[in-house]
Order: sequence, then structure tokens, then C-alpha cells
Amino acid sequence: MLLSILKKGKQGFVGFINILADIFVPIIPAIVAAGLLMALHNVLSAPHLFMTPSLIAAYPSLKGFSAFINVLANAPFAFLPVLIGFSATKRFGGNPYLGAAMGMMMVSPSLVSGYDVSAALASHQLAYWHILGMPVAQAGYQGSVIPMLVVAWLLSWIEKRCHKLLPEALDYTFAPLITILVTGILTFMIVGPVMRDVSDGLTNGLLWLYQTSGAVGTGVLGLLYAPLVITGLHQSFPAIETQLIANVKQTGGSFIFPIASVSNIAQGAAALAIFFLTKDKQQRGLASSASMSALLGVTEPAMFGLNLKLKFPFVASMIGSGAAGVYLGLTHVLAVSLGSNSVLGFISIATQSIPAFLISCVISFAVSFSLTYVYGRRQEVTEILAADDEQPDGVAVANSN
Repeated sequence: MLLSILKKGKQGFVGFINILADIFVPIIPAIVAAGLLMALHNVLSAPHLFMTPSLIAAYPSLKGFSAFINVLANAPFAFLPVLIGFSATKRFGGNPYLGAAMGMMMVSPSLVSGYDVSAALASHQLAYWHILGMPVAQAGYQGSVIPMLVVAWLLSWIEKRCHKLLPEALDYTFAPLITILVTGILTFMIVGPVMRDVSDGLTNGLLWLYQTSGAVGTGVLGLLYAPLVITGLHQSFPAIETQLIANVKQTGGSFIFPIASVSNIAQGAAALAIFFLTKDKQQRGLASSASMSALLGVTEPAMFGLNLKLKFPFVASMIGSGAAGVYLGLTHVLAVSLGSNSVLGFISIATQSIPAFLISCVISFAVSFSLTYVYGRRQEVTEILAADDEQPDGVAVANSN
């Protein structure tokens, strides 16, 4: 009985992670593009990067271009509910265009910006509607993630009920009307405010954990990040990172992105050490290509093709990533945008933290490479990989479990 409950719980959790992945993977290119534009704006406007003044202060002719880049960078984050509304509603089986429309309503310019709601509440300047005798705050949801996810699910559920209950002659006209009206009322009266509190609580909780645990917390996450990738649990991180980066003024940025970057670098370093440990030409070819791939952010060839087969390179990469994670925590390195979790990740890091980030990359690489190389022996590595490749498929699968 207990095993059955645990199995169902595991399946439910994995299903939830898969849903998040299905929602966020399609919109990641838009977020990455905006994030890199934000990074470019930071490069142009940050002082003490190339010289004492910022580039736009030293070269005023760049101010217009910098302002233009800033508009492009901020728009996808400000209107994030529109992107999530479309993607999430599609995933939940509703009309994605109704989801996008609901997202637009939640970031309407006539509402108080989601970034200014706290200040408006504190100064008693937040306007209210009076619906059915209840005050409803005219508050927007710019940059919100969790409220829009729940609203998209609710909209999809209401739309499906409308399609079932309404006659076919009325369905096309009145199903969208009823769906948007009911969802809108529930969103601004109940769902939105509650989920805003949940979202703020999650963000504040993550910040508290990061600020409280500091280097210990980032070290543990660095140590465990690669195993999380194997389980697929890392698929939930984009939702958390998006929330952190969308509220960068409050959070300072994402502490997950730098850790993911040094973890990928550690996998690449361990695979590169195998290149020097093995004599087999085919294995050396795999090691060289897999290491370069991992250093550029794609770890599957290195992780599954080499490091997990030999086991000790995987452990070495975990230690290297954990050591780099400790340094990231000590130096408070944060990402202000999403991008490539790799050696190129410095583009997404807050400008003042780029040197510390690059040092953490060196730590991750050096520790992982050294431990793998010192522990490994040329003949052992070649034989283990060759023996693993010669095993029947059934044996290999059994051993991998």
C-alpha cells in the first residue's frame, strides 16, 4: 500500500515537472533573447567594466542605442503573462489565443504595474473596482509566472465546460465570452491576489534560503545539480529562474544559472580528462567532442556517454561543481538574464560579478579535471569503456539502473 502511494506520488511529481517543461521550453528562446539583450544593455550602461565611466557616459552617441536595447529587453519580461498564457493554455488543452488574451488583460496599461503594486499599497494609492459589493484591486501582473500558470489552467477548465454545456449554435459565440468573463472575475477577485502572495512567498523563500545558507546552500546545489539533471528535476528550474529574473530589482537575479553553468563545465572537464586517459581512438574522439559540447552547455554526450559509465569522472565533476558553487555563494554571483549554461554564461551575469563567475568556472574545470585524471588510470579507463560497450543491451540497462 505504502509503495503504491509512493509510486503514484513520484509519477505525479514527474508529471508536474513534465508539464512545466512543456510550458516553458517553447518560450525559452524569447526569454533568452530578451535576457541577452538585457546583458548587452548592462554592458553599455555599467560603470567600471571597461573603464571608470560606463560606455554610454564615455560615448554619449551610444545612449540612444542603449535605450532602444533596453526597451527590447524589458518587453518580454513585462508581458511575460502573455507568453505563458499562450503556452500554458495550449498545454492544458484550452484555446491558446484566449490564454494570450487573458495574459494581456492581466498586464493592461490601465492597471497599476505589477512592479509597483507593493509601493501603491504602502502609499494607499491603489485603485479598486467594486464588483458585487467587493473591492477588487486594479493591480497588474507584469513579470508574474505562478498566477498566470494557475489562471491558464482555470481558463482551460472553464472553456472545456462551456463547450460541453452550450448548444453548438451558441458555442462559437458565447463560449469565449463566458470563459474570459468568468476567468477574469475569478482572476482579479481571488486567484490573482492569492497566487501573487504564493509567488512572492516562493521568491522570498528562495532568497531567504540563498541568503541564509549562503555558500553552503550553493555548494550543495552545485554538488547535486548533475544528479538532478539525470532525474529531470532541473526542468522545473526555468519557472523559478524566470520568476527571479523577472523581479531582478527585488531579487538581484538568479543564483541557479551560475550553478548550472559550472556544473556543465565540470562535466566537460571530466570528459576532457578521459581524453588524456584512454588510448582507444574511438573513445578519444567521443571524449573530445563530448567535452567541447559540455563546455558549451550540452552535457548529455559527456554525462551519459562517458562520465556515468566510468562513475568516478561523474563523482569528480560533482565535487568540482560543488567547490565552484561554494565560491559562487561566497562572492554572491547572480545572473540577470537567461542564456547558455556554459563558459559563455558570463554574458548573462551581473557585470560586477563577471570576474568572480569566470574564477568559479576555472575552479570547476580545474577540480573536476584534476580529480578525474589523478584517479583514472590509462589502461583501466580503456578497458572499462570497452567492456561496457560490449555488454548486451539488457545487461547495460540493468547496470544503469
